[in-house]
Amino acid sequence: MTAAQADLRIDRPKVADGAAFWRIAKESGTLDLNSAYSYLLWCRDFAGTSAVARTADGEAVGFVTGFLRPDRPGTLLVWQVAVDPAHRGRGLAARMLDGLTARLAAEHGLTSVETTITPGNTASERLFTSYAARHGARVEREVLFGTDLFPDGPHDPEVLYRIGPLTHPPRTTD
Repeated sequence: MTAAQADLRIDRPKVADGAAFWRIAKESGTLDLNSAYSYLLWCRDFAGTSAVARTADGEAVGFVTGFLRPDRPGTLLVWQVAVDPAHRGRGLAARMLDGLTARLAAEHGLTSVETTITPGNTASERLFTSYAARHGARVEREVLFGTDLFPDGPHDPEVLYRIGPLTHPPRTTD
């Protein structure tokens, strides 16, 4: 871990982080941007199943939003993962995802992770397939929402990635 990585801490989000989440999502260039209001609600109502990366001075520079599926409480659905452009390429997204799922495994008995990825989003595909490998888990893929289900114009299909069962802690490559 570099000194810059060591200066970042993974934490639970606070309502005040909602504006930063919105900004980081907007600057990502790949995420569907939700309303600023939704990020504020997310930081209030789903803080326990989400994570924020903070600099030493408390600035939010990355986030993972997720929730435990009501019909599968051992499954975390990861909604969005984003890192501020100035902090990309340092493994921060993987670190946030590992930290969040370790916390949820201890608190809720987490056994699997789900997310959706649009075809061609290679950064997300790499993030989640490497996550599965670190956790000794299988990855199953299927189209969850086809293009015809989106009412607001052309949208790529959303492919569901099911990752599990997880091993905790993650395997290291040393």
